[in-house]
Amino acid sequence: MTDIVDDSTFETYFSHAPAGVDISALDRSRIPRHISCIMDGNGRWATAQGLPRGEGHKAGIVSLREIITACVRLEVEVLSAYAFSTENWSRPQAEVNLLMHLFAQTFIQELPLLKRENVRVVFLGDISALPAETREVFERGLAETAAHTGMVLALAVNYGARAELARAACRLAERAVAGELDPAQIDEDAVAGELYTAGLPDPELVIRTSGEMRLSNYLLWQVAYAEFYITDTYWPDFNRWELVQAIIAFQQRDRRFGGLSKKEEA
Repeated sequence: MTDIVDDSTFETYFSHAPAGVDISALDRSRIPRHISCIMDGNGRWATAQGLPRGEGHKAGIVSLREIITACVRLEVEVLSAYAFSTENWSRPQAEVNLLMHLFAQTFIQELPLLKRENVRVVFLGDISALPAETREVFERGLAETAAHTGMVLALAVNYGARAELARAACRLAERAVAGELDPAQIDEDAVAGELYTAGLPDPELVIRTSGEMRLSNYLLWQVAYAEFYITDTYWPDFNRWELVQAIIAFQQRDRRFGGLSKKEEA
């Protein structure tokens, strides 16, 4: 990891834009409240570089660090990131072990940054099933950032959207059986209240790297009206400028939420 950046303002952090990025096209009054990233392509990035897959995961952590800082500068309310799915347990054991070690090591290293930036960490998924070292570090991060009032960083670890929805159904059923909830009162708000994202706004912009065109069992309920931005860039190469381009593209969309466009209403 590099040292914590000294660019403490939007103007300094986003100065010296590369060719092809027009930072003046970014409307800072219309930044998405919640940006979610499906961080894909770490292994393929490493293979393309002639490196072991593990080096791709290490490089991907560096990219996440930059995106966290960029989102803080952009005053994003929530940044969520798909770090490890329930299906990822099927990967080679050596790769899973490396990822768990990297999670623990990185979280310890990044706590100073999260504290400096007033970032509150939450986890989406069942972290109780993680190895003890990783789980203990995550729990420490939860405790040490719980009082922070800045951006929320929601890390999806051991997360699967279908499992999340099944968990929500079970919790609602338990409340109904206990007489705490009338089944007739179970509506969308009740379901949302039992999801890992309870209390957070739904993602407005979902970014998926490496060109894949699928959700991969991620936030199936929450992204019902999200805008999608797909880039062929592998996650380790996704940086603040790619993020800016994604947000500019989002701002050019006509978000109708099932209604008519402004042109159709006229």
